[in-house]
Amino acid sequence: MKKWHILFTCLALSAAFVSCKLGRFVVYNFADIKDYKKFPDRKLNKSETTFQFPASESPRAPKNIHLKGDTIPFETFLEENNTVAFIVLKNDSLLYEKYFNKYDESSVVASFSMAKSVTSMLIGCAIEDGFIQSVEEPVTNYIPELKENGFDSVTIEHLLQMTSGLDYNESYINPFGDAATYYYGRHLRKAVTKLKLEHPPGTHFEYQSGSTQVLGLILDRALKDKTLTEYLEEKIWLPLGMEYDASWSIDKKKDGLEKTFCCLNARARDFAKLGELYLHQGNWQGQQLVPETWVEQSTKIDTTNGSKWYYQYQWWLPTQTGDFMAQGYLGQYIYVYPERDIVIVRLGKNNGDADWWTILSMLGHAYK
Repeated sequence: MKKWHILFTCLALSAAFVSCKLGRFVVYNFADIKDYKKFPDRKLNKSETTFQFPASESPRAPKNIHLKGDTIPFETFLEENNTVAFIVLKNDSLLYEKYFNKYDESSVVASFSMAKSVTSMLIGCAIEDGFIQSVEEPVTNYIPELKENGFDSVTIEHLLQMTSGLDYNESYINPFGDAATYYYGRHLRKAVTKLKLEHPPGTHFEYQSGSTQVLGLILDRALKDKTLTEYLEEKIWLPLGMEYDASWSIDKKKDGLEKTFCCLNARARDFAKLGELYLHQGNWQGQQLVPETWVEQSTKIDTTNGSKWYYQYQWWLPTQTGDFMAQGYLGQYIYVYPERDIVIVRLGKNNGDADWWTILSMLGHAYK
């Protein structure tokens, strides 16, 4: 009996350990692209009429890449740098599509912070639909609990620009940091209402997942009877004719909140459609899904009020030539260069030894 008692006690302690944030951090260790299996989620249904990109009449796959004086076969470079999917689209047609490391077109990959750009899309849609009045609204219009923490002067635009001044630790290796609380914790709503400020809003740029999760709670409250996943499905996922079901990870099974700073789980081709949507200023086959003015504001250079030229409304701007991209941890990218009608998706197990900002921009600018 004693052995069974000891075994039962050990199992109970193990279960309790895994159920807490610190326990999950230790058990799961560092994030990987299969993290969608770790968390509860809400499903995004594919469209009944799916859209598939046509193959280009003149496919031009990159043959070699020139780096540091060396010429390397492009596919060798991708595989050696832990890429699992690479897609190049030009003029809405597939120039190149290749999968590596036992992945294929049906393989799910966690988006990580590419979800921030999708959250921005939903903010734009919510303003257009009247759920949110404007980006100038104070956060406290939707989260009044933050008034006592001085958030009356923090606007939705501050959150979009990462100039909100949050006191937030973005470290991915600190089990006691804010990033671990938001990623592994099960009480996102409570965590958001406990946030405090370190800098006056509009004076200091600092990339923080906390700002995007505040946007998520604003959407959650503004939408009222709809979940963020339902809204994404209605406004973007179904109209784009996504080929596959997808999911958005939430913090807990019952009444969970979407992790808007990360954790949209989908396939490479469907991530590419999000890039194509913004390539066409929010218009998809004649239907304006995201307001054109929102896309313009989200991808233009702006250095006012503490903003940095390379970040705008949850999108990264790798150069000052009009290209932009969604970027996620471990090297997940949706790169868009409207001047050349180019969309590139790179998904990977990690970055490898590659400067993807430079490589994606170089490829985008190389196509005529």
